[in-house]
Amino acid sequence: MIVVYILVGIIVALLLIALVIPKEMNATRDIIINKPVGEVFNYIKYLRNQHNYSKWATLDPNMKNEYRGTDGAPGFVNSWTGNKKVGQGEQEITGVEEGKALHTDLRFIKPFKSFAKSSIRTEAVDAGSTRVSWGFESKMNYPMNIMKLFMNMEKMIGNDFSTGLQNLKNVLEK
Repeated sequence: MIVVYILVGIIVALLLIALVIPKEMNATRDIIINKPVGEVFNYIKYLRNQHNYSKWATLDPNMKNEYRGTDGAPGFVNSWTGNKKVGQGEQEITGVEEGKALHTDLRFIKPFKSFAKSSIRTEAVDAGSTRVSWGFESKMNYPMNIMKLFMNMEKMIGNDFSTGLQNLKNVLEK
C-alpha cells in the first residue's frame, strides 16, 4: 500500500510541476549559403523541394505525400503519412514574402495532435551569399508539457533544422 501512495505522490508532484513549466516551444537555426538570395528563396518557397533537404523526409523513404493547391503560394498543402518516425500531418503555406520568408502552419495528427507555425527566412549577406533561418513556434499543452522535463524538444527540433539547412546548402551549392 505504501508503494501506491508513493506512486500517487510522484504523479501528483509531476502534475503540479507541469503547471509552472512553460508551454511554449521555439527553435531557430541558420546557415550561410553561397548563392544569391533570389536563387535560394526561389528554391525554398516550394514545399515539394523540402523532400530534397528536410531531415524528416529522410526518415521514411516510403512516406506517402498528397498535394493540394499551387506550390509556392498561400493555400498549398502537403499532407503526409509515414512510419512511426514521421507520423501523419500536413503543412500549409500561409504566407509568402517574396524573396524574404515562407510561412507555414504544421498540423500534426499522429503520433499525437499538435500545431506549430514555421518559417524559413532569407536575407542577403552580400551579392553571392544568403543567410537562411529556419524556425518554428509551438505550444505543449498541460499536462503534455511535463515532457519538457525529460526531453529538450527545442534542441532536438533545432538539430533537425540544422541538418536540413546543411542539406539545403549541399543541394544548392553543388
